[in-house]
Amino acid sequence: MTVKILFVTGDAAESLEVMYPYQRLLEEGYTVEIAAPTRKKLRFVVHDFEDGFDTYTEKPGYTWPADLAFSEVDPTQYVALVIPGGRAPEYLRNDPDVRRIVEHFFGQSKPVAQICHGPLISAAAGVLDGRRTASYPAVEPDVQAAGATYENSDAVTDGQLVSARAWPDHPGWMRAFVELLRKTAPPA
Repeated sequence: MTVKILFVTGDAAESLEVMYPYQRLLEEGYTVEIAAPTRKKLRFVVHDFEDGFDTYTEKPGYTWPADLAFSEVDPTQYVALVIPGGRAPEYLRNDPDVRRIVEHFFGQSKPVAQICHGPLISAAAGVLDGRRTASYPAVEPDVQAAGATYENSDAVTDGQLVSARAWPDHPGWMRAFVELLRKTAPPA
């Protein structure tokens, strides 16, 4: 039996925050599918820090095909969810199908990994109240407004939720998420 993990993302997602967990979960033996607003070639970006800039810079990143549209997602077919960051969560949080998907994973206590701006999506879905989460530091006010406690850490585990600040946190974030998956939804 195929054990599948779903990613929800779109254009302007941070390249590293999609590609690293995607490949890491394939390496563990999971089937990984990417859902986006439509089936199309997604255009990711690269965020970096440069001297003289008050915030991160953004450059074109990798392109990658979406396997399915959000409207096609049957969340019961997946054991876990990954919500990458970048700018994509800023507009994806407005999609009712994205909120439906996220509500399912939290409602069924399935593992969820979110990073960077990803908590904007779970906040919009109304599932962060009373939880602890990391995020990109600029998202801290949004996390708190959603009723969650912000933690400035590379890997925050709160029940089935594993979160991190940004791509430099990948080792701790994916280590914690893979440990959770091995306990709750091992690959076939």
